[in-house]
Amino acid sequence: MSTHTPPPTPSYAEASPRVKAAKAITDVLSPAYLVIGLLLLIGWHSTHSIAGLGWGLFAATFCGIIPLAIVHLGVRRGKLTDKHVRVRKQRIAPLAFTLVLVLTGIALLHVLGAPQDVFALVIAMLAGLASSLLVTVWWQISVHNAVVGGTVMILLLVYGPIALSTAALVVAVGWSRRVLKAHTMAQLVCGTALGAISALTFVALR
Repeated sequence: MSTHTPPPTPSYAEASPRVKAAKAITDVLSPAYLVIGLLLLIGWHSTHSIAGLGWGLFAATFCGIIPLAIVHLGVRRGKLTDKHVRVRKQRIAPLAFTLVLVLTGIALLHVLGAPQDVFALVIAMLAGLASSLLVTVWWQISVHNAVVGGTVMILLLVYGPIALSTAALVVAVGWSRRVLKAHTMAQLVCGTALGAISALTFVALR
């Protein structure tokens, strides 16, 4: 069972420039935004047309847009402490609900005949989400790093060596989470590894 409890994040006005930079990176490269952006990119790549982009947006609705709205609603209602859900026990319900949404999205993508790359990517996201949920029950693994690790792996699998520079995103996100004292180094490393390994499901299904 995890004993790491992240301290409250300082308000933006009180934060040092270093912490402000970390907060900006954590916000811009948050899991939901990465998921949405990656699905749009792979959707476009799958057909090189607006239709593919539409499939990516359809998948992103279930995998990123609705889950993001649920978290913001939870924060507004006081059920969640913040939009990054820093308290481990609070993460279980949103992750479980997202799991149901992703499964629904997968079923619809299959029935409607989505491009195989989009379908395979959502399956890989399901693998990463389910793994993160299982670990979260007893340990506060970094979901931020799991998603960015998976994102970078997918980009490498689709675009090859030209995408190697995106590995810098893993470092940037990990740095931001450490500066904000949201995770230990072990939680960051394990999150990155979990995301990257889960992304390999994409290869078997595309």
